[in-house]
Amino acid sequence: MARAPAGGRGRGPPSPSPLECDLLDLRRDHTQEGIGVTKTSIQARGLAAAALLAASLGTVGAARAQSRAETLRYVTGAAVNTLDPTMPGTTREAFAISLSTYDRLVTFGRKKLGDSFVFDLDSVRGELAERYEVSPDGLTLTFVLRPDAKFQDGTPVTAEDVKWSLDRAVSAKSLAAPQLLTGSLTSPDQFKVVDPRTFQVTLPKPDRLALPNLATVYAIIINARAAKAHATPEDPWAQGWLKDHAVGSGAYSVDVFKPGEQVVLRRSEAWTGAAPDKPAGFKRIIAQTIPDPATRANLVEKGDADIVIDLQANDAQALKERGKLKVIATPQFNALTLISFNTRLPPFDKLEVRQAVASALPYDAMFKAALFGRGKPLFGATWGEGDPKPVFPVPQPVTLDLDKARTLLAAAGLPDGFSTTFSFNLGQAATAEPMAALIRESLEKIGVKVEIQKLPDAQMSTQISEKKLPFFTEGIVAWLPSPDYFYRNFYTGNQRWNYSSVDDPVINELANKARFERDAAKYDEDARALNLRHLALMPQIPIWQPNQDAVMAPSVEGYTYQFHRQVDYRDLSRK
Repeated sequence: MARAPAGGRGRGPPSPSPLECDLLDLRRDHTQEGIGVTKTSIQARGLAAAALLAASLGTVGAARAQSRAETLRYVTGAAVNTLDPTMPGTTREAFAISLSTYDRLVTFGRKKLGDSFVFDLDSVRGELAERYEVSPDGLTLTFVLRPDAKFQDGTPVTAEDVKWSLDRAVSAKSLAAPQLLTGSLTSPDQFKVVDPRTFQVTLPKPDRLALPNLATVYAIIINARAAKAHATPEDPWAQGWLKDHAVGSGAYSVDVFKPGEQVVLRRSEAWTGAAPDKPAGFKRIIAQTIPDPATRANLVEKGDADIVIDLQANDAQALKERGKLKVIATPQFNALTLISFNTRLPPFDKLEVRQAVASALPYDAMFKAALFGRGKPLFGATWGEGDPKPVFPVPQPVTLDLDKARTLLAAAGLPDGFSTTFSFNLGQAATAEPMAALIRESLEKIGVKVEIQKLPDAQMSTQISEKKLPFFTEGIVAWLPSPDYFYRNFYTGNQRWNYSSVDDPVINELANKARFERDAAKYDEDARALNLRHLALMPQIPIWQPNQDAVMAPSVEGYTYQFHRQVDYRDLSRK
């Protein structure tokens, strides 16, 4: 899967360094019994975990009395902190809840990617909308609502509810406005009620991401009458009330909401979006926060939980090898891990220095140590005719070549190397720490001395925002993974997500041009040009796309990797 470094070409893989041997031994210690503990310890922790989950479900006796087959138990290391996905600070787990409690005008279809199903950005179908039309000039989107669409209190969904909800999305201080901005959705003036079932959106330009933005978690359609009853002059959009109350038309309503602990959802029999004239597959969903990853692994292995998607890579691999559970491994095709340079801080303001570092990284060893090989490498590519592909990210033609790295450092005027820091988020230590150790060891061979900084999340975020980190690793994700979206959000402007502080007129012009390009062939030309420019400047090195390992009971079916990298409960059923 990963490719050998250039130095090993024709001679077989190079021998591991002493540090690599230490890391491999450490891996063996942690995976000897699959979950990093002895078999006896696994059994004991499994019993304790099962007791913990049973105790946590004491508040929902009705769920325990229901047939086990009709209840989906989902465990996660993070927490659901709000029922309103637009609130600042919303967790991804809260996005998953809102996707099932609220509908949007449209939703994404799905497609096959390797052996897995993933969301399809290019296939947008109606959700609340029975149908929609895009005008020939691309400036008007018209939606006709389903005649049977009802909120969970039984009242019909109308175009007035749609307008109030989208007015709120672009007007309230929330996460929704900056996201919808990426599709040129910025003002209530763009939203028009034509009649009770017909709604219209107008655009200043034919933005290719306007329609997909209406399928994201922020474009929820709210029961306007219910929400406005709790609005105040100080809170005209009822944000205070909606963070604890879900008033949507989705597949599930909320039975229990304990922020940070547990959410219990009950199926709405009137919702029939899972299949023609069928409600969602499970009658009840129990989403439980279990902080310890080993405990989550034990719960799903024993059958006390049905699905988990945030295990450590070695745990997922061990459970797969045991063969008792279904493990669906999907490379996160709309996300990637990268190594970033601050192109405004010496010595990384010199292109040759960035290229030298890119030639001195032990990519294959990092991939194995950090991810146990569970993901898609973005290194070691060979670009030929037709490359790069008009997608992002695209595998890069970078390999380990220490002689080339030394030559580039000399060309930069640094033949003896330099000293720098390499930083990572402490919350990502399981993958970032072994990677950082290998980077330090390899760069030392070309005279670059590296001090590793393990920063708490808040400190890392602040340092990135203030553009103070010269050399670090981070991850990026795009809900709408088109090349122009990635480049506009991560490689332009003086903003937080432009990690490398790159300000290149060519990238700026191409990204903004592609955004409004309606001709597919011309768009692909722009995307290829963006990828070529990225390699020429090398502000960052994309290194891999980690797998999302969805570990589930063999009886659970329908899993699809979604844009928000969470489970869509509506997809799932039990055979």
